[in-house]
Amino acid sequence: MIVREHFELGETAVTIVADAEHIKYAQRAIFEARRDLQSFIVSDPFFQLTFEPYRAPDDAPAIVKEMCRAATTAGVGPMAAVAGTFAQHAVRAMKEKGARHAIVDNGGDIALLTEEETAVGIYAGQSVFRGLAYLVPATHGIYGICTSSGTVGPSISLGRADAATVFATDVALADACATALGNLVVDEDEDTLGDAVERIGSLPGVDGCVVMIGEHMAMRGKVPEMMRCTDPRYKVSERLF
Repeated sequence: MIVREHFELGETAVTIVADAEHIKYAQRAIFEARRDLQSFIVSDPFFQLTFEPYRAPDDAPAIVKEMCRAATTAGVGPMAAVAGTFAQHAVRAMKEKGARHAIVDNGGDIALLTEEETAVGIYAGQSVFRGLAYLVPATHGIYGICTSSGTVGPSISLGRADAATVFATDVALADACATALGNLVVDEDEDTLGDAVERIGSLPGVDGCVVMIGEHMAMRGKVPEMMRCTDPRYKVSERLF
């Protein structure tokens, strides 16, 4: 039976949607990822502070290497990919145990494994785009939908976007690129928005991207259909509406 469970560990707060028997594997994966990341940060605190790409040493934990690889492509610091990387590890762990439907939402950075269409809500504060959702086709494999915001939530953004969203099969990459996209949106000018989605949407591994600010929206690449979705039965997580 598919259940929804909220799980918190330190600064990590995720919503997990999966068969009840698989939830524990996602929780264990998050615990292990946090343990490895925290151990590495103790050895090199600069990793947690830099806004620039970071070269992972050969003996770094897998979680660190994954974050660094994604951040290097996006041109941001490795912590920009942390939430998406944790979500990806959690869904991957459930998939390895036989899960066919699994979703982990880590503060708006979402990893999905689905065999049917799924509505993923757009959370853009009080903007005109409130109440919309992306109708995501069956993913079959793990897929990432990650969002950065300069107006909503605690995450660091150097821009003013209400929502900067990136779609990619690599969830860590989607997270890092969402941060990079949000950083580029410093005003509502059409040229600014167009340049931002062109730059991020053309990065290798990015399927598509969308940026929303005020009453303006720009997109590039492969973006799921948008739909009006206010029915709570279609929430992917409590965080999204």
